[in-house]
Amino acid sequence: MEQKTTYDAGKRFEELLLLCREEYDGKGIALVEKSFQSLLELSELKEIKQVEKLFDYAFDLATMAIVELGLDAMGVSAALLIPLVERDPAFLSVIRERLNPRIASILSEFDRIRNLDTEASDRHAENMRNLILSFSTDFRVILLRISERLYKMRASKGRNRKADIVAACEARAIYSPLAHRLGLYTMMSEMDDIAMSILEKEEYRSIARKLHASKERREKFIREFIAPLRDRLEKEKLKCEILGRPKAISSIWRKMHKQHVEFEEVYDKFAIRIILESQPKKEKSDCWRAYSIVTDIYQPNPDRLRDWISVPKSNGYESLHTTVVIPGGEWVEVQIRTRRMNEIAEKGLAAHWKYKGIKGQAGIDEWLGRVREALDHADAEESVNLIDDLKLSQFSKEIFVFTPTGDLKKFPENATVLDFAYDIHTDVGSTCTGARINGKNVPIRHKLQNGDKVEIVRSKKQTAKQDWLNFVVTSKAKTKIKQSLKEEKLKEAEHGKEILRRRFKNWKIDYNDSNVRKVIQHFRYNDSIDLHYDISTEKIDLLSIKELFAEKEEPQNHKAIPIEEEQVEKVLKHAVSESNDYLVIDEKIANVDYKLARCCNPIHGDQVFGFVTRTAGISIHRLNCPNAHQLLTRYGYRVLKARWTQAPDDTRFEVTIRITGLDDIGIVSNISDVISKDLQVNMRSISIDSTDGMFEGTISLFVKDTQHLEALIRKIKKVKGISNVRRID
Repeated sequence: MEQKTTYDAGKRFEELLLLCREEYDGKGIALVEKSFQSLLELSELKEIKQVEKLFDYAFDLATMAIVELGLDAMGVSAALLIPLVERDPAFLSVIRERLNPRIASILSEFDRIRNLDTEASDRHAENMRNLILSFSTDFRVILLRISERLYKMRASKGRNRKADIVAACEARAIYSPLAHRLGLYTMMSEMDDIAMSILEKEEYRSIARKLHASKERREKFIREFIAPLRDRLEKEKLKCEILGRPKAISSIWRKMHKQHVEFEEVYDKFAIRIILESQPKKEKSDCWRAYSIVTDIYQPNPDRLRDWISVPKSNGYESLHTTVVIPGGEWVEVQIRTRRMNEIAEKGLAAHWKYKGIKGQAGIDEWLGRVREALDHADAEESVNLIDDLKLSQFSKEIFVFTPTGDLKKFPENATVLDFAYDIHTDVGSTCTGARINGKNVPIRHKLQNGDKVEIVRSKKQTAKQDWLNFVVTSKAKTKIKQSLKEEKLKEAEHGKEILRRRFKNWKIDYNDSNVRKVIQHFRYNDSIDLHYDISTEKIDLLSIKELFAEKEEPQNHKAIPIEEEQVEKVLKHAVSESNDYLVIDEKIANVDYKLARCCNPIHGDQVFGFVTRTAGISIHRLNCPNAHQLLTRYGYRVLKARWTQAPDDTRFEVTIRITGLDDIGIVSNISDVISKDLQVNMRSISIDSTDGMFEGTISLFVKDTQHLEALIRKIKKVKGISNVRRID
């Protein structure tokens, strides 16, 4: 039995050595041989059961490492020893002493991610962090992990339904996106196909049957399509291999769902690949020559040209893609690349060691550096953001833009000026007010386009805003904005705390934990930070806090009934519209002491209500006043119905608007003309702050009613360069 085992292992190893001799030098082959000897000796030393199965597993992984991953001798040696470490991690110390510390380190990292509990949702973020961290230490670790996952998916499919589902979900969520990001398109496609065959079994079988049924017609079509191409390429003395293959079933399925079409309507179910034998210096010119030949014979769709040769993808992918139409209206995708480009396309980052120094590999080095940088200071939430980026990048496009100095930067599709600013530096992002793109001023929300030259415009007065999170797309920008907002909130809260402390002192109230807790509970805040923040930003009426401590016990029949916040406006509207006992606000009640509340500054036409104060008569508030909820919840019995009547023609109400836009020549003059000349509105004050090409200003003016104000805002928005106009309290 031992003889058969040794013989079988020796035979398998000779097959492996044949592959190694085509790829590695003598030193590399010696390392692989030493690893094989360690595999033999350690398996005999521990008397491992089912040793034939262990050897098959080891040789299959090592073969995948060479053929499918294109790994170096170090990676292949580690692949040979993975089955040993999976059986018993104690082998690591022996391997470190007898073989190579670097190989032992790779195997140790591999064992660490193998033992991650990727099914536990509460630890998902930390697991993702550990997974990517291990990758950033040595890329061979994650490459071997991806191949090991694919190997086991191939071997175990159909044996255990529950285990298959777990493996498919894990592959789709973690390993397939990573395989794509590292350029392992072939492995990614196979992983996705196996996962789909498990998770969407019927859809997979349906597409597979249709592909099989059309196989003969498709192969005939490919032969006829390739024939004139091969003749012309040979005449031009371009040595090449031309392949035609159907696209992955999972890829076709995604197209069907994304485009909302049936199988028959997916026009590019297969692709033609032209692989050129070309010298490094002539690669680009040869690819474009081949492209010229293809488009001479077949009509191209200019919107479907993808040039990843001039600007490779961040994972190193280089290729020319075009889609052409043949007589009859059928579309075919043609991919043009050199042998080197094809190897990188098939083996991705794994081919990096072999072609290091080639232009296309710079993107890989850049991405690896950014992964390490992102993880150096990342917490669990940020690690999830990074994984989300990896997932999104699997099927999204990239755009390429330039800095003012000509440096090229890559972003996901729909990235904005603000994403660009945060990519440069956190301070640049936080102080960004816009940008000059190709010489024109644009706002921070502007989406970047391929080839844009971007120069960030900054202002020292600018700070991160909550709504920025709604339009940035990169995890780096989102993380930095959240950090800035948290810091800004704490700073505002400290200011609010000091305001409340001073007011308590003036009101002869002790500022202590008990009284602060009373305010927090009464106004239903989560903690003191939220309370102090709202005080600093004037979202809470300080007089209502004073009344909380000054108030005596109210009669039971006057007790306010608490209601939910979303019901406030509904209740107030009902009270205003259906009662006959209105407080009419005009000259008819001149003897009633009332005032327009400063917290919401109502004007004629606003829906309003009255509130009876203890010292200042009746205050008039808008229905959407920030204080409406607390007034109705706590003091509902003091709320009066109110409505506007027809005001005299000469009645005017003061209102403040905020305007933002590009600081073009004459912009302020144009705004003033619209206000004073076109609409004949009197201005009380105007304040404009202009910095680095952008301006923000507030204007206090007098209007007749809400319709008058709305007409004014519409008119101002039409002024060239204005980005936003809104009423403020």
